[in-house]
Amino acid sequence: MKFLVAILASAVLFISNTINAQEKITITASVDNVTSNKGIVGFSLYNKATFMAEPLQSKQSKIIEGKSIAVFENVNAGEYAIICLHDLNENGIMDFSAQGRPEEDYGASNNTLGFGYPQFDKAKFIVTDKNLKLNIRF
Repeated sequence: MKFLVAILASAVLFISNTINAQEKITITASVDNVTSNKGIVGFSLYNKATFMAEPLQSKQSKIIEGKSIAVFENVNAGEYAIICLHDLNENGIMDFSAQGRPEEDYGASNNTLGFGYPQFDKAKFIVTDKNLKLNIRF
């Protein structure tokens, strides 16, 4: 009987550890230097295959006192990048001037933007087994 109890206890521990290993991760992304409380900030989560095309998850967030926060839930381990946009007029797209310059602020994870489009290899971060908090600057 003791042997059976020991086997059952081991099985429960194994199943419990397996469930914990499969838990999904939460990524909290924030922007704290938004220049206006007007509009919204859109956040998009990508992996390498979907980068700058179809986001894995998208969130929109209000701006309160120059800060906006988005939470991405149920994220698997892997490499990801986040791009965000201050959508001043809430039209769902980035607006450009006649000269082709962005008229709305934008940023990417790792805060590595220079001139031009964000690049996955510069913006990527790794999700392992812990929840993440990222601060993105415009």
